[in-house]
Amino acid sequence: MDIKGGVVIVTGSATGVGAACAKLLASKGCNVVINYTKSEAEAKETQAECEKLGVQTLLCQADVSNDADCRRMAQAAIDKWGRIDGLINNAGTTHFVNHANLEGLTADDFHRIYGVNVIGPYQMTRAVAAQMKKQGQGAVTNVSSVAGVMGVGSSIAYTASKGALNTMTLSLARALGPEIRVNTICPGFIQGRWLRGGMGDDAYEAAKAAQERNTPLRKAGTPEDMAQAAVWFIEGADLITGEILIVDAGSHLGSAPLIAR
Repeated sequence: MDIKGGVVIVTGSATGVGAACAKLLASKGCNVVINYTKSEAEAKETQAECEKLGVQTLLCQADVSNDADCRRMAQAAIDKWGRIDGLINNAGTTHFVNHANLEGLTADDFHRIYGVNVIGPYQMTRAVAAQMKKQGQGAVTNVSSVAGVMGVGSSIAYTASKGALNTMTLSLARALGPEIRVNTICPGFIQGRWLRGGMGDDAYEAAKAAQERNTPLRKAGTPEDMAQAAVWFIEGADLITGEILIVDAGSHLGSAPLIAR
């Protein structure tokens, strides 16, 4: 797919992986919908950086767990550009709880995490599907986690939600072809404030050092690393759908502690 002059919606794109995706798309000449829930200042910074690269942007506050918000965001893109070529379902949430602490999670925690991490991507994909089919092609990248493959991560609720997202990718890939491709990336450790804030400074630095010491590629991932994979599924994988790609410097192969996004 040639994304130059196209339109891609990136959910949760104020900071982190989402912001990196938006900026990478913009560098390739693609117009971007930048979405946020609370981080308006950071979203505007991302928007400014994208526009410096010569593309158009649309800033949209929306909660992907709310179907009306999803449909409103898709319609806003159609109203502005008349098309939607890609969707990166990056918005996510978690609650950091040791897996052994079964009392640490409530039903409300599960509902909120599933609402954003599973129902959100479903609703966003549904919101863009008709337009993509009308155009004759489109691509969706879900940002999942190695947590959904290995059963590790910030909490059992988070791990379960990412496993569900991986399975849903397969279902949607079957349902939406031939016009729409649906793929998923599964990041491992990602440097940045999301993990640092959840883990605390000491645990974060220890995990980062372990990634750099023990993974086959001797690297702790960055938002930009993940963006390269996510955007590639949009623009460079025309014969690939239903794929779940682990992007973790090889940590899933063993030895290094698995600390997932």
